[in-house]
Amino acid sequence: MTTSSQTTPNCRFCATPLTHTFLDLGKQPLANSYLTAAELAAGTERSYPLHVRVCRSCFLVQADDAVPADHIFDADYAYFSSYSTSWVAHAKRYAAAMAERFDLGPESLVVEVASNDGYLLKHFVEMDVPVLGVEPTANTAQAAIAAGVRTEVAFFGEQTGAVLAARGDRADLMAANNVLAHVPDIGDFVAGFREVLKDEGVLTFEFPHLLNLIEKVQFDTIYHEHYSYLSLLAVEQVLRANGLRPFDVERLSTHGGSLRLFCCHMGSGHEETDALVALRAEEHAAHLDRLEGYAGFAPRVAAVRDSFRAFLAAEKAAGRTICAYGAAAKGNTFLNYCGTTSADIEAVFDASLAKQGRYLPGSHLPILAPAAADELRPDDLIILPWNLKDEIMGQMARIKGWGGRFVTASPETKVVENEKGD
Repeated sequence: MTTSSQTTPNCRFCATPLTHTFLDLGKQPLANSYLTAAELAAGTERSYPLHVRVCRSCFLVQADDAVPADHIFDADYAYFSSYSTSWVAHAKRYAAAMAERFDLGPESLVVEVASNDGYLLKHFVEMDVPVLGVEPTANTAQAAIAAGVRTEVAFFGEQTGAVLAARGDRADLMAANNVLAHVPDIGDFVAGFREVLKDEGVLTFEFPHLLNLIEKVQFDTIYHEHYSYLSLLAVEQVLRANGLRPFDVERLSTHGGSLRLFCCHMGSGHEETDALVALRAEEHAAHLDRLEGYAGFAPRVAAVRDSFRAFLAAEKAAGRTICAYGAAAKGNTFLNYCGTTSADIEAVFDASLAKQGRYLPGSHLPILAPAAADELRPDDLIILPWNLKDEIMGQMARIKGWGGRFVTASPETKVVENEKGD
């Protein structure tokens, strides 16, 4: 971990000067900005610094404010949650568990922030539980509305929360899955939940756990959309500053190891669980409450890159055809940090119709439908979204018919077989 020599930014939460680098990935294009053929030919793609620092005061790990949020989450934003069958199943399990635990019914209201295409709220609709989605990207919000999920097109924050509460949309349950990291003003964002949540209501956040990112070298989860990389320690401070507190936590296998944090108003009757106390102790043992817990990450990341480059060079020298699966943001960070191009990997397959026919940002690999694998017949298929490894291996099992192999590249490059994974 190094001390910055450039203009020092301030912590997005507590405003302490950020003098300590966690990881600098150089300049990168926006990880979810897929290029059309015309855009590729025009050569106008922009790249931005991707520099992540840790606050010495509140220990919030955060990327520099290099890109305005409305440049990332625009009308062409191409992530639709419903394309991942495992994620939809995860959402269905969540809805059933929350309805049972908190006795939700026709008189309740469930509000999801960053509701995407309605992938989660539709399960509450099926149980006759009233819902409201809040989603800033118009194309995914319209998909939700078409599916019967009441949706407000807006960025969420204290002002939006106050407007919703004033018109009577106050929630028994609020959900915010994998969005807390996506907001530049984390304090204002959390304040919005305080406005909408009923006095004894419950708020759940799901987010990848920073401890897993560090221990498993998950640097490919770093991209411009992710303004923050979250520990319980940091999130708890943001919550308490806005009149909220955690009271329970569940550990999830999603996204390489996530937390589901149950939160409520400071004066709520929800009692703190042993699981939450244990997680605080675990983060303390890992030194996440001091700077040394964040040191030495960059050399471990460089070792992953070097392993991948060596693998590509050896396979190309052997005359093997290499393709990838998953036009996902984490894969784009990984490929661009490694300097990968279409000279190394011929194409990437993805089931999303919104991405097919476009090109990955930075590396410019063409995005093809999974059926194209039958024509290209890759010898090696690199699984970029490693958190969906088993799902993808099941969908693409036919490559073994011509001797194709599955490969994962993080935290080390290796040939993999079917096994129970994340």
